[in-house]
Amino acid sequence: MENDEFVEPMKFEAVPQADVPKGRDGKHREITTQLLSDISQLAPGTALKVPLSQLPDTKENIRSALSRAARLSEISLATSSDDEFLYVWKTDKED
Repeated sequence: MENDEFVEPMKFEAVPQADVPKGRDGKHREITTQLLSDISQLAPGTALKVPLSQLPDTKENIRSALSRAARLSEISLATSSDDEFLYVWKTDKED
């Protein structure tokens, strides 16, 4: 250091940028990617019927993650659920 300024020691750890997580590639990425892939193959007027027992988290958390992923992909979705299944289908933008 060329000048005599006092520099406080770093309080937090430094990590390489390559090790920093990108975007929302979190714990729901795999299920939302699979659901969006399946949804893209749906015939008009049909819905996915996903057993809640096969979801890696609560239906509320999966529904939120799916909603974010669909919005980023500019896909309009609707969902419903009962005690056993989460239903997901494409909608028109006006719905």
